Amino acid sequence: MKVAFQGEHGAYSEQAIFEYFGKGVDTLPCESFDALFDAVASNKVDAGFAPIENSLAGSIHANYDLLLQHNLHIVAEYVLRVRHCLIAMPNVKKEEVKKAISHPQALGQCASYLRNLNIKPEAVYDTAGSVKLLKESGAKDTAAIASKRAAELYEMQILEEGIEDNAENFTRFLCISAEPTVPKPEAKTSIVFTLKNQAGALYKALSVFALRDIDLTKIESRPLQGKPWEYLFYIDFIGSLDDEVCKKALENLGEHALMLRVLGSYPRFK
Repeated sequence: MKVAFQGEHGAYSEQAIFEYFGKGVDTLPCESFDALFDAVASNKVDAGFAPIENSLAGSIHANYDLLLQHNLHIVAEYVLRVRHCLIAMPNVKKEEVKKAISHPQALGQCASYLRNLNIKPEAVYDTAGSVKLLKESGAKDTAAIASKRAAELYEMQILEEGIEDNAENFTRFLCISAEPTVPKPEAKTSIVFTLKNQAGALYKALSVFALRDIDLTKIESRPLQGKPWEYLFYIDFIGSLDDEVCKKALENLGEHALMLRVLGSYPRFK
């Protein structure tokens, strides 16, 4: 099996793939999220792993937009505990480090740690990529912030592990595929829809779930391209498309929605 991810080898996305599928899976690094989705859509890979939200930084909006743009299906979800490491060239001491490079989100999650050590942050394109860049440069006064696996992969030194400011740092990933999955018990379903811009429209839409005691786990709105001040609504709810109560809820929602699409029904991560 081959699975695509955004970033360089050693990225947190690749770590999530190995934890979910096992070490035997092949991985394909992609420069961007667009390239990741294109790889899945063109059958270059069997699946793709895309981050959709972080417990501290919030949603990855670009991937919500890409879910709508491609005719792909969410077939699984996985939640990864993100543990950042301060990584340097071999034999470098922590007090020698004056600058830290990493993805902007990782730098933000370690802002207090860097500030306390008087280390200047500098953004680059990827966490694992920052380790690769550091190794290529050989800079002794610079460190990278990335995963333990990235340090091992590029044979670099870990100065300190767990440097994130908040230990409750988790990223939720979606596994996307060209073919839908048949969800097992304890399923989750993701949908997207649009509504008329009129009073009570969203209330009526959400009531189809409330009246049936269906648990909504996430609601996200995104601008509807080409129509200023109109929105797409993304919703995750507990339940499967095979559940009669969920079928009825979606049929009811279809009476209110201008557009309704099921993005996937898949096993819920616990």
